[in-house]
Amino acid sequence: MTVSTELELQSFVLLRLGERRFAVSANQIAELVAPSRVFRFPHRTPKLEGVILRRGRIVPVCDVSEMLLGKRLTSRRFYLIAVRKYGAQREWVAVPVTGECELIKAEMMAAVESDAPHVAGWLSHDGDVIEVLNLDAITPGPEQLLAEAAARQRPEVRP
Repeated sequence: MTVSTELELQSFVLLRLGERRFAVSANQIAELVAPSRVFRFPHRTPKLEGVILRRGRIVPVCDVSEMLLGKRLTSRRFYLIAVRKYGAQREWVAVPVTGECELIKAEMMAAVESDAPHVAGWLSHDGDVIEVLNLDAITPGPEQLLAEAAARQRPEVRP
């Protein structure tokens, strides 16, 4: 392996949702924690299941399995606490995972225009091609909340 090849390798956390594996850039991961109590309350935020308390923080739990797999998964092995950027602000978000997580080094191929918005890129590991997730696209952010609030406030047009 040459020095130039080593420089192109990045660290990723592989996570399992159901039977599929996905990757998240390791620099977006704060920690991996055992499942804890999810506090649920009435809200209108899509994809938000509730919140957990972690290290004195209220961390939203975003179940992304339905978007990525087409079905909701109820079993949880861990929460992957990831860092999501909201403009200049950085916040934690908990993503439930159903299997083991693994830290790897790999070269990421950039996503192309025809890829889904949740795909940040692709990597190859153990003979599998794995999607690298764009957390900003699959977890709710303030821009979605503002758009939904504006849509709810628009007066209904009647003919």
